[in-house]
Amino acid sequence: MTFQMSTYEHLTGATKQTPSYSCVAQGNGFFFAKKGAMVADQGSFKYEKVLLDPNAGAGIARGIMNNISRRLTGENMEIMKVTGNGMCVLAFQGKNVTIVPLQSGEKIGVEAENILAFSGNLTYGVRFIGAGVLSQKGMFTTNFENRSSEVGYVAIITEGNAIVLQTPCRVDPDAIICWTGSDPNLKTDINWKTFIGQTSGESYMFEFSQGGQTVVLQPSERKAGLDVGIDRGGPIGSQSSAFENSVESGQNMMNTLGNFFGNR
Repeated sequence: MTFQMSTYEHLTGATKQTPSYSCVAQGNGFFFAKKGAMVADQGSFKYEKVLLDPNAGAGIARGIMNNISRRLTGENMEIMKVTGNGMCVLAFQGKNVTIVPLQSGEKIGVEAENILAFSGNLTYGVRFIGAGVLSQKGMFTTNFENRSSEVGYVAIITEGNAIVLQTPCRVDPDAIICWTGSDPNLKTDINWKTFIGQTSGESYMFEFSQGGQTVVLQPSERKAGLDVGIDRGGPIGSQSSAFENSVESGQNMMNTLGNFFGNR
C-alpha cells in the first residue's frame, strides 16, 4: 500500500487558505523523506538513512550511477527511508508545505532543496532542462515519475505560502519551485531599453503553453537568473546570477568526477 500524504491543516479540516507547515503520511509500507524531517509519529515506524539510491530494483550499478548523477548536478539530498504503519508527521524549519499528487504516468520536476518527502512508488532521478540556465540551480532538476498504478505524492517546502497555478501561464524562474508535465520554454522580452539599464526587471520568464499542468511557486524570488542589462548604477534586480550558478555547477561537476576517479 502507498502512504497517503496530506497537510496537517487539511487533515484537521482547516480552510484552504490556512498556511500548512507539516506533512502527514498515513498508511502502511514505506516512503522517503528528508533526513531528520520527522517531528512525531503514531504507530510503529523505523527510520534508516538511504546510503545509495531509493529506487527499488535498480541494482547496485544503476544505483551508483544515479547517486553520482545527483551529486554531479547539485540535486542530491540526504534521504531517510520510513517503514511501518500508522501516522507520521514531517516538517522542516517551519517552512510551508504543499502536497502534489501524481497520477499514474505523471512526472514532476522540483529543486532538491525543496523536497520534504515522496511516496515509495515514485522513481527518483535527475533530468536536464533546456531553459534551466536561467533557473535557480542551473540546467538540471530532480525528476519524480509515477510508473505505478497507484497515486503518488511529493511534499514540497517553500518560503512562504505556496502559489499553485494551472497552466497555461508564465512565471518568474526565480520564484518557481516545481511543475508537473513538460518542461517550460524560455520567453524573453529584451529590447533597446534593456541594454541601457532601463529594464523592467522581468526580462525573461518560463512559459508553460500546454494546459493541464500544475506549477508551484513561492512568494519570494531567489537570487538567480541572467543579468541582461547594463546598469552603471548597480544591480538591476533579482534576475542576476543563474548563469554563474550554471558555470559553477559545471566546475563542481568536473571536480567531483576528478575526485571520484582519482580516489579509485
